[in-house]
Amino acid sequence: MTQGGTHDESVLVEERRLRRNLGVGSLTAIGFSNIVGSGWLFAAMHAANRAGPASLLAWLAAGMLCALIALVLVELGATRPEGGGTVRWPLYANGRLVGTMIGWSTLLSVGANSAEITAILQYAAHYLPWLYRDKSITLPGLLVGIALSFLLTALNWYGVRLFGRVNNLIMIFKIVVPVLTIVALIASGFHPGRLTNHGGFAPYGYSAVLTALAAGGIIYSISGFQAPVDFSGEARNPRRTVPLAVLASIGLAVLMYIGLQAAFLFAVPEEQLASGWQGVNFDSPFGQLALILNLWWLSVLLYADAVVSPGGSAYVGVAINARHTYATAKNRLLPRYFMRVHEASGIPRRAFALNLVVVVFFLLPFGGWQQIVSVMGIMYLLLYMSAAVAAGTFAIAEPHRLSGWVPGLRWIAPISFVVATEFVYWSGWAQLRLAMPLALVGVPLFLVMWRNNREQPLLAEVRTGGWLVCYLAGLTLFSWLGAFGGTEVLPAPFDTLVVAVFAAAVFGWALHTGRAHLAVHPSPEPIADEEEPGPEPIRPL
Repeated sequence: MTQGGTHDESVLVEERRLRRNLGVGSLTAIGFSNIVGSGWLFAAMHAANRAGPASLLAWLAAGMLCALIALVLVELGATRPEGGGTVRWPLYANGRLVGTMIGWSTLLSVGANSAEITAILQYAAHYLPWLYRDKSITLPGLLVGIALSFLLTALNWYGVRLFGRVNNLIMIFKIVVPVLTIVALIASGFHPGRLTNHGGFAPYGYSAVLTALAAGGIIYSISGFQAPVDFSGEARNPRRTVPLAVLASIGLAVLMYIGLQAAFLFAVPEEQLASGWQGVNFDSPFGQLALILNLWWLSVLLYADAVVSPGGSAYVGVAINARHTYATAKNRLLPRYFMRVHEASGIPRRAFALNLVVVVFFLLPFGGWQQIVSVMGIMYLLLYMSAAVAAGTFAIAEPHRLSGWVPGLRWIAPISFVVATEFVYWSGWAQLRLAMPLALVGVPLFLVMWRNNREQPLLAEVRTGGWLVCYLAGLTLFSWLGAFGGTEVLPAPFDTLVVAVFAAAVFGWALHTGRAHLAVHPSPEPIADEEEPGPEPIRPL
């Protein structure tokens, strides 16, 4: 990005090589496929382990967060369509320090594809036990996981049109199998009174509902609705198609997840609950539950879908993460070498190759699905938080560019930021002590970049983006002091109130510095689409 509200020429050249082939149907399928991956196979059990029947409330809470964040992303995607936009917008709104740290967190989130591959291996171990043993991937399983990573990258190698068609087929399977699972489990294993037996509706307290959001895999499972936004640079008429696709994919996915959670709660046999909900333990929850209920046909379908659903989500994830890496290279966090878009296929192939290395790396240290997603869920929340700040900053500093899709954006942005902050805090100290130091690695990376490309004085960069460093450090401190796995120096519910006040103050700080930054460095105009007609008139929601 250059000063004066324009893209530099190298960015323009690469961005115009992207193919605008995706309509609202394909974009909705991309969003839905990215949301419904391995999460539907595992999250219902892990959420029940932590919150019992009250896990239903956790899904509703996650859906509300998604709705808030989706409105923010809809506005950004409609007015500033760009490949990998979730990485670019924080740079435009808050400068290079914030752009670098969010870019780094985004690069780490590539590891989410490792969770999808791990899910495939865990379910496949039902037939091939040498893949996964003692809650950990075996060495042969690791080699199979690496081979799957190569395969998913190869399938994305030949262009966005082929990608969209294949994903549309995968989406059909992703809808049919979960719906059949919900119907079959409730019809075959329904236990009346299950919502109140075994400790009551909230056997571990209502605070456990909050912990289940990240530690139970719920946030990870419902994340991914930003996928159509990340493809906005390859969408036909993005001002119309991107908002419709984001909202449709969220609505479909949330309804499905709530149905799956209810089916799991009602169908678990009584003997499995001798030690309460925390004692329910399956390596492949829905597949083993189907076998217990003598639903052999369903178990076969589930074990097959254990490849299709995570595989399909990883297939989409590989494509999305390549756009993120491409945008990270545009931000100069990575060498511009990785920004190169292959002219014949219209995709950033070098970014695919780099992400393949990151996925393989994340397969190595983690033992299973839940360990990966508890950290990845926090990384996703950081991306959503930065988008809320960017949207709020644009709404104040550049109101003439608002699309009209999201009335009340100035109120929605701060609310979504505070709620996302609470979700990060509720993840618990065990998860935050791993995720936050990883995110803060972005600070020394920024310093290295600044030495090589001094666009403005270091003090000016710190003044514009220092709020994010203080935010991450403060949130880590509150987590250690708080009641969610911390020392409980700040007891509940006062810890949650303190974090909310802290988040609101940081958001105000970020808006103040962002407005000053945009006064000097206005955000660039959208890159014109030379092949498509102009956008249709905007109809407010």
